[in-house]
Amino acid sequence: MDVKTLPAKIGQLTLENEYGRQFVIPVQAKGGSDKHGAMQTHQDIACCAEKFPTLICRAISAQFMSDDKIALFELTVEDGNIKVVEERHYQLVPAADISASDLKAYSRRRT
Repeated sequence: MDVKTLPAKIGQLTLENEYGRQFVIPVQAKGGSDKHGAMQTHQDIACCAEKFPTLICRAISAQFMSDDKIALFELTVEDGNIKVVEERHYQLVPAADISASDLKAYSRRRT
């Protein structure tokens, strides 16, 4: 079950339950020439630690690219520096372009 919360002056955070573990997932998104800032990621992670100390923080950044592509990054702080834990790229397509067999195949994937 997902739970959404709206901390004052921070933005919406989503709590997700995966395999019995609970996460808080702050998401920042940028498009065009806008770049992600380290300060925002530090603030997101600090906010999660303060407001949700028992949950696992999985900070996500989304960068919208050209040709309907999006890059998603999971970020963490290591020795005071922002580090990319994982990076994935996705092609955005109209829902009508996704077949029933595509959806079935996607539902079987774990990652």
